[in-house]
Amino acid sequence: MIGLNTAAVYVLQTLGSLYLLIVLLRFVLQLVRANFYNPLCQFAVKATQPLLKPLRRIIPSMFGLDMSSLVLAILVQLALMALTLLLTYGTIGNPLQLLLWSLIGVTALFLKIFFFALIISVILSWVAPGSHNPGAELVNQICEPALAPFRKIVPNLGGLDISPILAFVVLKLIDMLVINNLAAMTMMPEILRLLM
Repeated sequence: MIGLNTAAVYVLQTLGSLYLLIVLLRFVLQLVRANFYNPLCQFAVKATQPLLKPLRRIIPSMFGLDMSSLVLAILVQLALMALTLLLTYGTIGNPLQLLLWSLIGVTALFLKIFFFALIISVILSWVAPGSHNPGAELVNQICEPALAPFRKIVPNLGGLDISPILAFVVLKLIDMLVINNLAAMTMMPEILRLLM
């Protein structure tokens, strides 16, 4: 029976994390004002629309952002963590603590989206500079707002852009010093840290 619970947790975490990524990616795409005619953006819209449509009736947009997609990401993370705890320990524990862990998890995933988009952007700049592939354009649209503040600080070094290095350092420091410490201070179980 323990093997079945472990397998169920694995499947739940894999499929749930994938959907959570799509939901949060939809929020990020709107945040960075990505081109929603991009086929990858259209996929994110179609995959999240069934759950977002009823939420939009309740949750208004704020500051030009669709807050319902952010709330949906937190709810998906909350459900994912609750089911993981239920399958692993037989209880979900304190609901307020679970909500706090969900906020930490969504924030960690938000930072990871930018971190991995930067890695992909750097690799694409080496192997396919100026590519007009929909995936490459989307990655560049995600990275540009994250890199813009660093490009103002770092001078141009003759065609060599080191702003991604600074962005990597800042994102990693936030993850190490803020996210991991928040998870430790709130006593997040190790099984839930795998979701971050």
